[in-house]
Amino acid sequence: MAAFEEYSTITKAILAVDITHHHNDTILDSINEGVFTVDLDWKITSFNRAAEQITQVKRKDAINRYCYNIFRSDICESACALKRTITTGKPAANVTARIFTKSGDQAPIRISTAPLQDSSGLIVGGVETFQDLSRVDQLVKELDSRYTFEDIIGQSQVMTDLFKILPQIAESDCTLLIEGDSGTGKELFARAIHNLSSRRKQRFLGVNCAAIPDTLLESELFGYKAGAFTGAIKDKPGRFVVAEGGTILLDEIADISPALQVKLLRVLQEKRIEPLGSVEPVKVNVRVIASTNKNIKMLLRRGRFRSDLYYRINVVRLNLPSLKQRRMDVPLLVDHLVAKLNRIRNKDIAGVSANTLKRLMEYDYPGNVRELENIIEHAFVLCSGGLIRIRHLPPEVRPASKESKDQSSGIRTLKEMERLMIIKSLHRHDGNRKRAAKELGIDYTTLYRKVKSLRIQAPSTDGRSRKK
Repeated sequence: MAAFEEYSTITKAILAVDITHHHNDTILDSINEGVFTVDLDWKITSFNRAAEQITQVKRKDAINRYCYNIFRSDICESACALKRTITTGKPAANVTARIFTKSGDQAPIRISTAPLQDSSGLIVGGVETFQDLSRVDQLVKELDSRYTFEDIIGQSQVMTDLFKILPQIAESDCTLLIEGDSGTGKELFARAIHNLSSRRKQRFLGVNCAAIPDTLLESELFGYKAGAFTGAIKDKPGRFVVAEGGTILLDEIADISPALQVKLLRVLQEKRIEPLGSVEPVKVNVRVIASTNKNIKMLLRRGRFRSDLYYRINVVRLNLPSLKQRRMDVPLLVDHLVAKLNRIRNKDIAGVSANTLKRLMEYDYPGNVRELENIIEHAFVLCSGGLIRIRHLPPEVRPASKESKDQSSGIRTLKEMERLMIIKSLHRHDGNRKRAAKELGIDYTTLYRKVKSLRIQAPSTDGRSRKK
């Protein structure tokens, strides 16, 4: 704010010359930010070179025109910063907006405003400076892209390792098994693989095998012919036919009956299905991705899942980590969810407080990413604006101790939270770096590098003598 006050003072001194008809374009044009001034009739009285470049409007076409006809932004009608400044006499700083350039493109900008006064102190107009954030916006997108894959977000070692192999898996077109606890994003990964594959122009269909009674699941997958059973008055294509050329996700495949397992095995082997009531098999070209939150190997030992079907679907296997195993991704996920819900709910939540983020990183998330999303949605209901604090979290997430008193008013940086998380993990494992790295979801060498760069004083013991 101090920097803005100094800048606005300089700007007012420059523009005082303009008010007395001794306008000096050279001075205004030396400023990197866009600058324009208006009188009390909202007509532009000056327009510098940077303003020309950002808006794509020439100075001669802007002077003596109403500012809202030249400087078209998304806050002109509802929340004009310059109008508020001229009305109240108070400057504004760091207001974000988007302007529409002459060519019709949108450009993100940051605005600061100040009143223009004559020698007697009367307000005679206003000055607005604005900075083009297009390059900054692009850099943010590039940075975000390093930690996202489709709609999957993560920066932990275990997630970046998965990101690296997804393109090869997508290209292979083989049957895939995705294992992971509920809420880890199995369907997101399946969709990402489909979208990266040569089948992306065809359909992706997901079937929750646990949600459909087994007697109906067969007809849902393979379809039926008219007259196959009472009520079957016309042919119905199954999901395999509907997804022809595309991908089908058999979610919670471990829940299907042994009888249906036999039929599914035949489909995978022969690439043909037999609709109920049909005597002719139908050839299908569909990539099958199966997913489960259960331990199939244990089901194999108990005889509840066929080994031949398991080896048929387990050509390539992805094991998705729980959120507890990749705590370093929590800040990124929180930022993503806050931004997403701000758009959906039309709110302006700034983020989460330091103590809240600390608590969110300590929590174990039995429901994984889905539970984190529910937690942030719950907080959005209770938080009207500003920062999400511990009191806005669901009761089961809040700490029971005195730590629940949120005394912090700032947002702790990602680096500070990363440092705190590493310290806590090292202490939990008595200094054992390998176990701490595994818990954090990063490589041992990455942990060593971070301990050094973040100047962390690791415990004097290395934890190797600790009993497991």
